Amino acid sequence: MDSQIAVTKGNLISSKKYLNFAKTGFSLLDKKQNILIKELMALVSRADSIKKEIDGVYREAYLSLQQANVSLKNCQEISMSVPIKNNLNLSFRSVMGVEIPIFTFSDENNTIPPYGLYGSNSFLDEAYLNFQKVVRLTIQYAEVENSIYRLAHVINKTKKRANALKNSIIPKFTKIVKNLGNSLEEKEREDFSRLKSIKNFKKR
Repeated sequence: MDSQIAVTKGNLISSKKYLNFAKTGFSLLDKKQNILIKELMALVSRADSIKKEIDGVYREAYLSLQQANVSLKNCQEISMSVPIKNNLNLSFRSVMGVEIPIFTFSDENNTIPPYGLYGSNSFLDEAYLNFQKVVRLTIQYAEVENSIYRLAHVINKTKKRANALKNSIIPKFTKIVKNLGNSLEEKEREDFSRLKSIKNFKKR
């Protein structure tokens, strides 16, 4: 029994409230952790799928660029005519309080090369289209990877808090409530015996 806690009904009631609050908190944290882990597993699966696809697209893109470089002598000059686009937008969705990023890439008319037909060929067109795929997949992969990192960080924090409640706070207050209850029962028995002795003494 903690010597700093006085054996009173008020402290017993207060300790029971703390214990119930800790149990409720642990239950909520456990549910939150399970939901976040489920979301994380889905994102990990998606990341693996994108990774497999993006590796193949990168190979095709660089192969077609290599073929364009071999067949054309002015690829670098043509590349200067491709405008730098600023069409990547960022928003968020919330999963149990965790802000998950959503990247949207507006790529209207991306199938139409920005360079003229003169001085180019089908290899360059193929390289352009392949690198458009590379851009889209890279954006998707960045979104998923960032989401995985955020979720993993919060899951780790949630796990630590849940473990602290389960292994430290809940056992501590369970012991306090038990000891206070036992001490109060013993005190009540002593008071009852004392009153009974006083009554018997008065009768005599």
